[in-house]
Parts: sequence; structure tokens; C-alpha cells
Amino acid sequence: MSVTHSLALTLPELILSTGSLALLMIAAWSGDKATRAISWGAVGLLAAASFALLGPAGHGGLAFDGLYHADRFAAFAKLLIFIAAAVSIIIAPNFFARGGSLRAEYPILILLSSVGMGMMASAGDLLSLYIGLELQSLAAYVLASFMRRDTRSAEAGLKYFVLGALASGILLYGISLVYGFTATTQFSGIAVALADGLSTGELFGIVFILAGIAFKISAVPFHMWTPDVYEGAPTPVTAFFASAPKVAAMALLIRVAIEAMGPATDAWRQIVVFSALASTILGGVAAINQSNIKRLLAYSSINNVGFALFGLAAGTADGVAATLTYMAVYVAMTLGSFLCVLQMRNADGEPVETIASLSGLSRTRPALAAAMAMFMFSLAGIPPLFGFWPKFLVFDALVGIGLWPLAMVGIATSVIGAYYYLKIVKTMYFDEPATAYAPAASKLEGGLIAVAALFVSPLGYLAIGPLAVASGAAAQALF
Repeated sequence: MSVTHSLALTLPELILSTGSLALLMIAAWSGDKATRAISWGAVGLLAAASFALLGPAGHGGLAFDGLYHADRFAAFAKLLIFIAAAVSIIIAPNFFARGGSLRAEYPILILLSSVGMGMMASAGDLLSLYIGLELQSLAAYVLASFMRRDTRSAEAGLKYFVLGALASGILLYGISLVYGFTATTQFSGIAVALADGLSTGELFGIVFILAGIAFKISAVPFHMWTPDVYEGAPTPVTAFFASAPKVAAMALLIRVAIEAMGPATDAWRQIVVFSALASTILGGVAAINQSNIKRLLAYSSINNVGFALFGLAAGTADGVAATLTYMAVYVAMTLGSFLCVLQMRNADGEPVETIASLSGLSRTRPALAAAMAMFMFSLAGIPPLFGFWPKFLVFDALVGIGLWPLAMVGIATSVIGAYYYLKIVKTMYFDEPATAYAPAASKLEGGLIAVAALFVSPLGYLAIGPLAVASGAAAQALF
């Protein structure tokens, strides 16, 4: 395998890496006055990286002796990552405009984080796994504390950094255990070693690795950072955290579980099932008394990650395909919800985050209320909104392998989450109007909300066919 061939397979990461360095030089020479141009340049790079997936980078096989996998599974995840990253860049200028705190480094940090997330989705070795995860995390720590003069943002960055360092240590310890007992860090080699029987040391290594990755998807019991970081970070950053890194970490978890730990499915399934149940229950119960919309969406994120894990718990190609479909619809629902949150500004243009401020929104901003209601119904999985379909798929995957009791429990826990989603709809449509929000300041944001709302509406069912083909092909790449 030539170096040239390997570089061709890593073309999306090469585009983003070289492009981000070029934009960084422009930022160094031109300063913050070039921020908008750099932002659109970053969006262009993400679009170019997405188009690169149509070539060998999307289905070319192994690169660098198995360290990197260029397959349809990685391509599916990367496309979602790049879309979410582009939206997070596009919505930032309008949010930061009033405080003047948007700097040219913002889109560059998201690009560098996207490089790490791409590596996570394509990792074929525990070392490339760790390098990709840390590259994503280092950029994320800075993004969380991007508003340096905001106490909440600085606190969010510090909490994320400290707990992220702890999770990184746990992951590294698990990697060292697995390497010590299997004598390899390659996923294929680990699978061969586990096929001979699972030793106690290998089992502990699996537990620690899954714990480290669970932190990145904020699955219970490694969710403690999520509400505080989501609330304290700037809203465009929160939208980014809730979408792209979740897809990357979920893709990484699926690849590790299926490719590296496939022979030990019965062992890791117990961990995934516990985390899925705990996430859906805690994500539903803890959100009920929240008064801040961003904290509520943080618990909503935990809740939805739990449902996505049900598909992985099946351990089958259908289960993986269901999880990928879930993540695709989840990205649209989450980005749409945070785009609506960006519209919550008082008459002075200052962000408002209280749920009470949504009172009577249907009478002051009917279009915004309708969009928010669609996202809430879809997150709750209530038909005929499109959010119902991926939940049906993950439960169907469980029933397909005989785990129908687990599916029944999962369906029951979804009722808990529906309560607080419907509470927001009730607040918007039945409570007395609160002080009206400022008029929409960005037609671009309104257009993005409309696109996301159409996707999660009943019209989204038209995408079932293409989604099924894409997710099915992606899942088969792992089996």
C-alpha cells in the first residue's frame, strides 16, 4: 500500500487540515476583520471535504496499514459531522455580533475539531482512535470558553477540560489493558485475540474503553458535564457540541464495539444496555424541573443518546443501521431546536434562555412557535413527526433478536421524556404571552429553521428510502 494511496483515502482530513492552517495564517495577518470571510471559507472547506467522500475516501478501504478505515460507515458519519459543523459556523456571526466577541479563530477551531472527528469515525487502531478523540477535544475545550469575559463560558470550559482529562485517562488505561492482554492495538487483531476467549484483564480493558467513549456521548453515568457545559457555552457552540461530536463519538463507539470487540458482544452488550436504560430514564426525569432551555436540551441530548444506544445493543447490522438513522434525524432535530433558541432575544437583543419566556409565543411569533413545537414533538418521537421513525427502528432491531422486554422498557421510558417536550408546547400555546422577543435578525437562520422543520415534518418520511440505503450500506461495511 503506497503512501500516495493512503493520502488519497484521507483526502477529507487533508482538505480540512491544510485549509485550516491557511485560514489561520489569514487570521494572523488580517485579524478579526476577516472573520466573516474566514467563516465562509471554512464552510467551503467542509463542503469540499464532503464532496471528497464521493471518491476513494468514501469506500477505498484501509490506509496506513489499517490505522485508518475509508469505508461507507465512516463516510456516512463524516457527512453528518461536516453538515453540523458548517451550520455551527454559519449561525455564529449573528450571535456574537452584539458583544463583538467573535474572533477569527472560531471557524478554524471547528475545522480542527472536524479533523479529529473524521479520524474518530475512521479509526482502525486504538492509537488513531485516541489521536482523533484528543484533537477533537482540545479544540472543544477552547470553544466552550470562547466568551472569555463571560463567567459562565469560562466555567463551562474549565469543567469540560477537567472532566475530559479524567475521561481521557480512563480511556488510556483501558487501551493499555487491552494492548497488554492482546499484544495489539489494531481492531482486527483485538477481535482475533478476543475470539479465543475473554480474560479478566481484557474485560476490564473493554469496560474502561467504553467508559472513556461514553463520556464523549454524555451517556449516563458519564453525563455530569453536559448540563453545565451546554448552559455556559455560547449557544452556537452548544449546538455544535450537541450534534457533530455526538455523531463522531457514537460512530467511534459502534466501530470499536463491532470491529474490535465483536467476539465479546455478550460482555459489552450488558454495559451498553445499562447505559441506554440509565440515559433514557435520567435524561427524562432530570429535565422535568429545568427552567433553562439549554439545560433542558442537554438532558434531551442524554435521553436521545440512550435511545440510539438501544440500536447498538442489538449488535446486528440492522441495529447499527437503525442507530445511524437515529443520529441523522437527531442532528436535524437538535440543530433546529438550537436555531430556535438563537431567536430568543429580548428587545435589547440580549439572549434569553428561560422556558418561561416562551409563554404565549404562538401569538407573538407564530412561525417560530410552530417550528419549535415540531422539533419538540419530533424529539419526543410522536407520530406523524419524523422523529418517530428512528425510535421505531431501534426498537424493531431489539425485537428482531428477541430482546423485546428491553424494547418494552425503552418504549415506557420514552413516555417520561414526552412530558417535558409537551410542557414546552403547552407553554407556547396555552400560557399568557410573556414579553415579546425581538424580531428575527437573520433570514439565513430562518431558512435553516425551515429546512430542519421540513425534514422532521411528515415530509421527512420521503427520505426513508435513501436513508435506509445509505445507513444499510454503512452498517454492512462493519460486518
